[in-house]
This record gives sequence, structure tokens and C-alpha cells, in this order.
Amino acid sequence: MSFVEYGDTIKDGDTAIVFLGHESMFPVKVQHGSKTQTKYGVIRHSTDLIGKRYGSKVTCSKGGWVFILHPTPELWTMNLPHRTQILYSTDISLITMMLELKPGSIVCESGTGSGSLSHAIIRTVAPTGHLYTVEFHQQRAEKAKEEFQEHQVEHLVTVKNQDVCKNGFGVSNVADAVFLDIPSPWEAIGHAQSALKIEGGRICSFSPCIEQVQRTCLAMEEHGFTEINTLEILLRVYNVRTISLQIPDLGKAAEDNSSTGFDSSNQSNQGSLYGILQQGTAQFKSGVPLKEMVGHTGYLTFATKSLF
Repeated sequence: MSFVEYGDTIKDGDTAIVFLGHESMFPVKVQHGSKTQTKYGVIRHSTDLIGKRYGSKVTCSKGGWVFILHPTPELWTMNLPHRTQILYSTDISLITMMLELKPGSIVCESGTGSGSLSHAIIRTVAPTGHLYTVEFHQQRAEKAKEEFQEHQVEHLVTVKNQDVCKNGFGVSNVADAVFLDIPSPWEAIGHAQSALKIEGGRICSFSPCIEQVQRTCLAMEEHGFTEINTLEILLRVYNVRTISLQIPDLGKAAEDNSSTGFDSSNQSNQGSLYGILQQGTAQFKSGVPLKEMVGHTGYLTFATKSLF
């Protein structure tokens, strides 16, 4: 099992996603002889998982069933153990596009955090690219390194435990893109410029506060970055449903009723009136925004390192 190469069958040591529903799933490390408890009963790894195909429908001990899915960066983002606040797919998709990442790209990142963006970058730059990720916190750096090994992507990533604001990324003039998700990104702009290739590259900084954005933009200008712009993504989800509405009465029916002496106040005529209204309805599909939505996550500031 690898996050960048699909495997057909579940093997001992794999990380799989147990899918109970769109709002209920969790990761599990497959181990011979182990068991996993769910609300539908027990899943026995030796008999229910190992050797089965990914995507299989597995029946639990209580008669309920789950699906076992192959891990992807998107599923990992939804189910990973949170060591820090993480980036979600909405922001990750824009970062990947605006940094112009592709197979073979060299990327520098700080900080690693819980590895949500790291997995997405690795999948994008594989099989010939590389990610240099820097994490200030030692335990988080060690845990990220363990996860990359378990997910069989360690050959595509180098994890370093150091302060990027003081020591940089440990590489010079090799990166196509740099991503910063740290409290004071303006202090690392100089190191980011050194890490980017001489012929230029792209940089992105993620900051939750506008004051951080202001200082970062000033630092980018001082170091000669161009095309500086800041974006914010607000995802609005619409609920598509069927709506029935009465066809508007433009007066003809009222004229017909008056000419025939129709009395709508008469109880005996109310049933007939209801039938007329029922016949004059139309059904159509409509998109209605949800009453609640995910609000502000952070500001994404992008810039380009100039050739001169």
C-alpha cells in the first residue's frame, strides 16, 4: 500500500480507511491477528481484511457492514490524527494549482504539522519530484517521519527538525515552489528566496490573521518578489432538491369563477378550489444554500520570484 501507487489487495501493515458513511470513517492499520471495533460489530483483520480487495464490502460481527477503502491524501485529510490545525482540500486544491505543482516538482514546506498538505504535495510531485518539509517541533517531526514510512512515501520526502526562520530549509536554489504555514512567515521570506531556483519559482504563505499578511507582503516586496496577491476561499454548499410551486394565477381563473357565480367562501366549493390549485402546480429542481457554512480559515498569499 502506498499513498501514491494504488494496490488492489489489502496487505498486512497497510493503512486502510474504514468507511461507515460519508460522515463516519476512520483509518486503521491492518495487522495479522488484530481486531477493530465498530458500531456494527468487530472486524477481524486476518479473515475480514487481509487478502481482500480494496473497496470490498465487509460484514461485521453484528451483521452490519462497512467498506474498506484505499487511502488517498483527500481521505487522509479527513481522518488523520490532529497534532495541529490542518489545511483542508478546499485550500489545498488552490495551493496546488497556484504553485504550479506537477510530477517532478521540487517543493519546500514549513511547517509540517499533521501532514495534511504534505501528503497532497507528495502525490502531486511523484514519482520524480521531492518534498523538503521543515518542522520546528521535534515530536511532530518524528511522528510525521514515521507516517511517511508507514505510507511508503519516504523516498519522496525529507523531514527536517529545525527553525526555518533561523536556519532555512537546508537547501539552496533547488525548489520550484515554497509553502509557509508558520506564525511569522515574514521572517522566512529570505530563506524561501534562497531555496527557490535561480530562474525563479512560486511561493505561498498561509496566515489566519490579516496583520500577518501585511507584514509578509512587505517582506516579499523587500526581497524582490512580484505578482503578490492574497486570496481567501469560502466554500458554499448548495442542497439540490425538488420544489413544488403553484403556477401563478394571472386573473383568468378569477374571471371565470365570477362569471359562473363561484363562491370560494362556500364550504362546499372549497374542495373544488383546492383541486384547481393542485392542478396548477409545477415541480422543478432548485439549489438552496445550507443555513450554515465553513467560514474563514486563512489567507493565502502568492508571489513569484523574479528572474532578475
